[in-house]
Amino acid sequence: MTELPGFDFVTAGKVRDLYAPVGRDDLLLLVADDRVSAFDQVLSRPIPGRGALLTGLTRWWFAQLPEVPNHLAEADVAVPAEVADRSMLVHRLRMHPVECVVRQIVTGSGYQEYRRVGAISGVPLPAGLQDGDRLPEAIFTPAFKAEIGAHDENIPFEAVVDLVGADTAVALRDASLAIFRRASAIADAKGVLLADTKLEFGDDASGRLVLGDEVLTPDSSRYWDAAAYADGRRGASFDKQIIRDWLTARWDGTGTPPDLPDEVVDRTAARYRELVELLTS
Repeated sequence: MTELPGFDFVTAGKVRDLYAPVGRDDLLLLVADDRVSAFDQVLSRPIPGRGALLTGLTRWWFAQLPEVPNHLAEADVAVPAEVADRSMLVHRLRMHPVECVVRQIVTGSGYQEYRRVGAISGVPLPAGLQDGDRLPEAIFTPAFKAEIGAHDENIPFEAVVDLVGADTAVALRDASLAIFRRASAIADAKGVLLADTKLEFGDDASGRLVLGDEVLTPDSSRYWDAAAYADGRRGASFDKQIIRDWLTARWDGTGTPPDLPDEVVDRTAARYRELVELLTS
């Protein structure tokens, strides 16, 4: 935790910290760190430049989605220079306890669930799908937002209704799918395949549904090389799959994750930068 003049520390997440401007109960400063998480664990080695890259990409995506209300705030609040490039001043929201996951590629934990039960978050899928298969259309596969250190739990849509009510559940699903379709089209035009993403929403003071947190970054989304995918090379990723693959080969998921080697750290940082350049150029 870094002390920031003019701000009170609120809480620390896996890879982001929250601060409140002194004397303001309507705003927060969301500060992204260079630390990185995988399999719900914060790893010991940071990814240099990660915080600034992901913050810049989130801001870029907000600009590409002008029709979607987001939590960015404009206020006369001085943000300390030391975190200016990796922070966002945002409105406080009442966050919904749902990870709004949208998938058009069956992979990762979704594929593992499909292999077990033939469905993801209660959405039945055709038999015989292979890791990396593309679905005819994107599907909404929500999860219950877990505490730090615990695994998010995939839940059916009916459980979302129980958590937030029918109207809000429908609004979350429809907004998530619409954002995904728009983002996927933008990424496709840049030669990038958006395999899946995780979005978070909250209500503002007026009760309006607002997109919050980071959006469509390599930490909350899987991005694959579209040309490689068309050639049959699945999983050529621009995200932290490099880290996931390295850990999977060397760690059983219990205890403390091993330290990442320099080579994995450097490759991950390079892929983050490449993705940002591809999407925003």
